[in-house]
Amino acid sequence: MKYIHYPLILLFLICTLSACSYFETGQIQNVGFITDAEIDNNPWTEQGYQAMLEISDEYDINVYYEENVETMHQVQQTVDQFVHNGVNLIYGHSNIYGEYFMTLAESYPDVQFVYVNGGESGENVTSLNFNAHAMGFFAGMVAGNMTESNQIGIIAAYSWQPETEGFFEGVIHANKDADISLNYINDWNNNDLALEVYAMMKEQGVDVFYPIGDAFSESILREAENDNFYAIGYMTDQMDVAPDAVLTSTIQHIRELYKSVADDFNSGDLEGKIYTYDFKDGFISLGGFHSAVPNNVKMQVEEDIEAYIDTGLLPNEY
Repeated sequence: MKYIHYPLILLFLICTLSACSYFETGQIQNVGFITDAEIDNNPWTEQGYQAMLEISDEYDINVYYEENVETMHQVQQTVDQFVHNGVNLIYGHSNIYGEYFMTLAESYPDVQFVYVNGGESGENVTSLNFNAHAMGFFAGMVAGNMTESNQIGIIAAYSWQPETEGFFEGVIHANKDADISLNYINDWNNNDLALEVYAMMKEQGVDVFYPIGDAFSESILREAENDNFYAIGYMTDQMDVAPDAVLTSTIQHIRELYKSVADDFNSGDLEGKIYTYDFKDGFISLGGFHSAVPNNVKMQVEEDIEAYIDTGLLPNEY
């Protein structure tokens, strides 16, 4: 198997599926991975890329990938090149690819397009959505119990992130005296701006932080550890990033989900529709708990998660 990166060039030989003979019906031939960021030093993108390597090993196929793909023109070029190399399953590792894939899908009827966190789907376009509200809620419960100043800060990438509202509700459920500061970076990866917001919140007395960004979460966790504050990890279990600071982490298991999607595609069970995943599906969880989190708090959160899996109701909905 090979992991192949082709830099974008100005001119491609356009290959539509009607003119190509790379594809056999119903099973993975090769896989393509498109991301709007760089793979290194970005936990979200690294997890997606690791999934491609596992899929490659499992099915003994080639993986083609392209980083920093943001425009329709770039997506068109990348898809053309992938198809020319026999790719029939393409992962777009961002919600920006939904509109682009919908535009391209009819021209590539034998290619399955998959992307994340979007509201558009078609016959050969699949959207994978994490129901992140609940994971935010349970992390908020932990934060609400652990603040000493009753000042908690959320540093989010975008306003549409459902974990933000969930975290807010979880904090208030656990601690009605807590005040929550919220600031949007409007960028997944802007470390400098995120650190400026952190410094401002620190001056306001915030002692528990929830950085909800692909790349800047690690920077905030390390700053919190240096300042003897607490924080909530994001996307992966980030206890190792700042073990003295991280209370727990809100985890989206994108690597496992991408692998499951490949299995479904290969067996003919993947549909062109919007899928939504939550705790009950095994693709969302909380990470390990800091030793400072009291046992009664850990037990309550774990019990509430089990109840949520069984009933679909959060503790504030009983």
